[in-house]
Amino acid sequence: MARAGSVSDALKSRISTRAFLDTPVSEAEVRALLETARWSASGGNLQPWKVHVVAGETRQSVIDAVKASLDKDPFANESEFSVYPEKLWEPYRSRRHRLGEDMYELLGIPRDDKMARLGQLMKNYEFFGAPVGIFFSIDERMGPGQWAHLGMFMMSLALAAEEAGLATCFQEAWSPRARTVAEVLGIEAPYIVYCGMALGHGDPDAPVNQLRSKRAEVDEFAAFSGF
Repeated sequence: MARAGSVSDALKSRISTRAFLDTPVSEAEVRALLETARWSASGGNLQPWKVHVVAGETRQSVIDAVKASLDKDPFANESEFSVYPEKLWEPYRSRRHRLGEDMYELLGIPRDDKMARLGQLMKNYEFFGAPVGIFFSIDERMGPGQWAHLGMFMMSLALAAEEAGLATCFQEAWSPRARTVAEVLGIEAPYIVYCGMALGHGDPDAPVNQLRSKRAEVDEFAAFSGF
């Protein structure tokens, strides 16, 4: 994958990659990305994030533990928060629905094939084949501002990866298995796992990686005055 030439290029080319090659990514490469991302904006310079990077046997241990928890109780929710509000309203409900339908259309999975759709969802818990997984945690005593700063750090990391020719996928799907992940990685209170990220080389031939989510036009979310 070509390196992004600017911040604008990186923002426009970054996608949620859902199919990866098995090409390794070294610890040195990940360290270089974190070295860049650590300069992300942080209110009060709290830098409220903790990062756990997994590869090799540790990555597999996370996958195995989460699979066992899913087999035991597929509907359990170990998260301390909801990823989405209940009964999502418009226009957010339609945006989320459209993204899912566009993805399954690319994959050739019809609406009534529930097992195939579930199978695609379960690929989250294998990092979509990426050789590196990254988990982000935060002190549960932090407030909404610090959660926002964590998000800025995560986006900085994704853009650094894009610049380096690597692909990523933010994975809130790990949230319902947050305690299982924390147990495997030794993450203890007051820290809680927010989500994961798959990191590696995207498979350019995978149909799912052709997905480009539709984005609202500027005038749908921005108001200008005083110009």
